[in-house]
This record gives sequence, structure tokens and C-alpha cells, in this order.
Amino acid sequence: MREIVQSSDLSIVLAGEAGQGIQLIESVITTLSVKAGYHVFATKEYMSRVRGGVNSTSLRISSRPVTSFVNRIDILIPLSLQGIRHLTSRMDNHTVIIADDSITDEREIIHVSFNSIAREIGNQIYSNTVAAGLITALLSIDPAMTEDFIGSIFDKKGDAIRNNNILAVRRGYDMAKKIAITVPQIGKGNESDRITLSGADAVALGALAGGCDYVCGYPMSPSTGVLERMAKYSLSHDIIVEQVEDEIGVVNMALGAWYAGGRALVTTSGGGFALMCEGISLAGMIETPLVIHLAQRPGPATGLPTRTEQGDLNLALYAGHGDFPRIILAPGTLEDGFTLTRRAFELSDTFQVPVFILTDQYYVDTYHDTERFEVPSHAPVKSIIETGPDYKRFAYTDTGISPRGIPGFGSGIVCVDSDEHDEGGYIIEDAATRINMTDKRLKKNTRILEEAGKPRIIGNPRAGIMIVAWGSTFNITRDAVLSIGNDDIALVHFTWLFPLPDTTAKIFASANKIISVENNASGHFADLLSKATGLRITERILKYDGRPFSVEELTTAISARCMEDPA
Repeated sequence: MREIVQSSDLSIVLAGEAGQGIQLIESVITTLSVKAGYHVFATKEYMSRVRGGVNSTSLRISSRPVTSFVNRIDILIPLSLQGIRHLTSRMDNHTVIIADDSITDEREIIHVSFNSIAREIGNQIYSNTVAAGLITALLSIDPAMTEDFIGSIFDKKGDAIRNNNILAVRRGYDMAKKIAITVPQIGKGNESDRITLSGADAVALGALAGGCDYVCGYPMSPSTGVLERMAKYSLSHDIIVEQVEDEIGVVNMALGAWYAGGRALVTTSGGGFALMCEGISLAGMIETPLVIHLAQRPGPATGLPTRTEQGDLNLALYAGHGDFPRIILAPGTLEDGFTLTRRAFELSDTFQVPVFILTDQYYVDTYHDTERFEVPSHAPVKSIIETGPDYKRFAYTDTGISPRGIPGFGSGIVCVDSDEHDEGGYIIEDAATRINMTDKRLKKNTRILEEAGKPRIIGNPRAGIMIVAWGSTFNITRDAVLSIGNDDIALVHFTWLFPLPDTTAKIFASANKIISVENNASGHFADLLSKATGLRITERILKYDGRPFSVEELTTAISARCMEDPA
């Protein structure tokens, strides 16, 4: 009898070819586990193909909130032999493999007749539902609740398919009683009003809360999830969603929407964003708000289109020719995704500058249960004025922020042009006006910095060793630092990346060693932080193989760096 030693946090990994139905198993396990009172975390890795290859989903079922990826595998359910080979590096002697009779390997496998049971029911396609039933049984989830949920999934497929899937999950549940494995009883979490969301859900909901009424994009992984969710919300909210012919059209349509008084969201990834640079520069010149969600993936070029990397910070930082203000944000938690996206619309509308929200494949495709977000009671406020006959779109002001009018609202002419212009928006060539207009635009940075968010600090704010992270690495890095348990090690995590306030250096006043953690090859944020503060950040823990950090590898890497003498 094999016994799994984890008692409060079970790591289950599903693996198989694209098209074998891993997503169904994932949906059943996560949904029912939350209904049963467990806490759930799930993230996935998948290859860039419609059929074949190896995809996997990593699940954590726990009695306490879990929000980060671990390398450990307690139970592996491979739907193909390739799934075992693909995940060998993550397995150890305590990993239990449960697979179909047809799958053999040098490792010990507990065999279950997934495929033959499915064929008895009517089609091998039901093997994934059999597996789902077995796993829910191992987790002691009520079989009636499991069958009701399976029935609801297949209600629209007709009685035969619905009933066959219910029978399949029932057979899987029965098979669990016959396998030689003891799964620890995971304690239930505290009952609370929690929701289960992905990073893509958080960004989309934040856009809704920010008053977004126009969304455009060209499908490109991993940003497409936000486009899909906004398309769904458009059925119940006053939102226009457009799939545009290319990314050049995307950014220009978004600018047109903002110019007309709408609140537009662009969602894209690195290759698509690169095509938008001219439009971003246009936004800088005509001082039109613009919100862009940039879901990062490894480059250059097509790179690894379905993998993760924090590789586009420099792209967002320097996109567009010429000097003009911008704001760059990067959520670390699901709540960050909601609040920062909502705030991005407010900031862009107020300061009339592009605001970039940087996520990545790991962030948008990962989900877990969380407390409900706090939604402001007031509706989003638009910084739009009714124009008069003497209206000047680019009037000089003390703050650099000109009154923003829109066509048709008032009697004034809202004149904008991509050429340099005067206060009225008309093209100029003289040097004095050029200098005044550039200074006017850059003057906004003073007010923008007053709104800059402070980094979160986990641990002793006067620690001698400070770990710097940004964006999606927050939960993993936090768990690694907390697991080390050294009071002289603290985490400083940034969600407001640019512009960095002049006071940022003071945060690190006590540090004799600063270590940056980034999912890229060179340390983009460490370079930016050094440039903004003058701090030397030579210690860098970098990962750029297209995979996220795990808690275990970061714990090991940070511990090793902290034992070294300060540079």
C-alpha cells in the first residue's frame, strides 16, 4: 500500500497530449474541490500545437490558501507515456503515478483501466471522465455532487452523452476503492465568501470596474484569454469587442475610441505590441489616453508562444519614438490584477498618457480561490469637459494636463495631429513652441509620481538582505522567503514599475545585499532600478527557459546567495 505523506497540501499533476481532455479533468477537480471546502491552486503549461505534444496542469488542493507553483508532484495522472517522460525531473521516490494499463515505464505505476472502462461505456473519449471520477474519490468528494456537476457540463450534448459521462465518472469513483494507495485526509478550509479566478479573469474584471466600454485585439497567446472574457462580458454589459485584422489597426482603433470619449482596452503580447509602437508614439503626441494589457511570452520573434517570461519590460519602457510620459504597472496577485487594471483607466484618463499593464503566461493562465475584491461604490469618473468656442486642446497649464474635450460635446474644435502643434492642435515648425509643448507633456511626470504606488515589503523593512521582485513572481518569491525564515531577509515587490519615485532608494538603505529575481535573461527591472536609484544590483536570480520559478528552486537559490559574502 503506497501512502502519500503530504497531509495538508496535495500536489496533483495531469499530463497528456493536446486533445486528450486534460482541461475537463482540471475543471471537475478544481470546481468540486472548492465546493467541498478546499483551497485550490492551478496552473498549466502547454505546447504550441492543437494535437499531440505534452501538456500538463499542476493542481494544489489544500486546507489553507495556496497561491504559488511548487515543483513537487504527489500524484501524477498521465494520459500518455510521454507525460511521464516529460515530468521526470519533477518526480521523486514519493511520487505516485496512476495510469492506464497500456502505459508502462521503469517507474512503479498503479494501473487503472481508464481506456477499457471508457470503451465499455461506448467510446475511449470517456477515459478522461473516468480519471476525473477517480481523483474526486481519492479526495473524498461527495459522489452525488460529482455526478451532478458532470451532468451540468454535458446537459446540452444530449441525454446519451450526458448519461455516459455520468456513468464514466461513477466507474472512476468505484475504481478508486480498488487501488493500493492511501491519500491523506486534507482538512477543509474555513468557510468564507471566496471566488475562484484566473489572472485573465482579474484583468478583465478590473477593466469592467474601470469603465472599459471598448476592447480590441488580435488573438495572440497568452493575451487572448482577456479578449475572450471581455467578449463574454459584452453579452451582459455595454461593451464593444472587436477582433481586428492586425495589431496596427488595433492600436489605432483604440486611440479613435478614446478620442471619441470611450474607454478602450488593448490586449496583446510581445510580437503584437511591437507592431503598435507607432500608435503608442501617436498617443504620446496627441495626449490621448490608452490602456494596453501586455501579456508577456518568451521572444525574440515568435519565441515560445505558449510559455512564460518577464521579457517585455524594456519594450514597454522604450516603445514609441520621442519623449513622452507613460506609466507601467505589473500585478503580482489576482487582486492586483483587478485593482491595477481598474486604476490604469483612471490614471490614463486623468493624465492623458499610455498606461501599460504587464502580465505573462504564468499570471493569466494561473487561477486559485481568493477573497472577493473590494469594488468602489462610485462609478468611474471621466476627465472630459464640455468645450467652448475658444477651446484649445493642448492649452498650457501648470500641471501639463490640458482640458480634454471630445468631438460633439460643446462648440469647440477638438483638433489633434501627429505633427508637433500649438495649443490649438495646429501644425507648427518653430523651435520655441516645440520646446514648450515637449516640456508641457513631460511636466505631467511630477503629478504622476504623486500617484505612484509603493512596493510591498514582506519581512523586516530594515533587513540586511533584500530580495527584489516584480509582477507575477510575487507569490512564489514570498513563499520562498517565508520558508527560509530568516529575519534578516525581506522581499521588496514592485507593482508600479515606472516612473519610479526618487524616494525608492531609501527602501534599501539598510541592505548590504540586494538580490533581484526575474523571469528573463538579463534582469530588466534590476537595470531600471539601478538607473533610477544608483544602487548596484549585481546579484540576480534569473530564469528564462519559458517556465515559472517554483517555490523549491527559489528557496534553494536565495538561500545559496544569502550564504555568500556581500559583494
